[in-house]
Amino acid sequence: MHTYLVAIGKLRPAYRDLCDDYLKRLGRYTKIEEREIREAGRAPTPAHRRREETARIEAALPPRATVIVLDIGGAPWSTDELARRLGGWRDSAVSVALIIGGAFGLDPAFTARAPFRWSLGALTFPHELARVIVAEQWYRAWTMLRGEPYHKGGTA
Repeated sequence: MHTYLVAIGKLRPAYRDLCDDYLKRLGRYTKIEEREIREAGRAPTPAHRRREETARIEAALPPRATVIVLDIGGAPWSTDELARRLGGWRDSAVSVALIIGGAFGLDPAFTARAPFRWSLGALTFPHELARVIVAEQWYRAWTMLRGEPYHKGGTA
């Protein structure tokens, strides 16, 4: 299984350190590749920015990857649910692309076409922090599948 973490923007140092820690840990379970997509900072409106950034994301997507868009309107998967889904993707040997938009989100048409929309909850997070949370939850789900002690609650 190959995992792609595709996100808008570069992380500031504190977030970068946290994200790198989880990406390194994940390397024991899956091939993981982070793809940072340049922000569309000169776009004249938030809608233009969403369209430009989403087009850049689409260009960076690996062929045939199962796309999971982080979206506040998506399904709020529990960690147990994430682990169950991850187990299915792993067993099917599919590649997964986790997509995190920028400060203004993603183009709604792209989000609507995504086969999976995952919400981290009703709270609003900076997109940098969302990336760290996604990396940590992806790691936690892997440890659950492997029966390792990192995850202290629930079952997969």
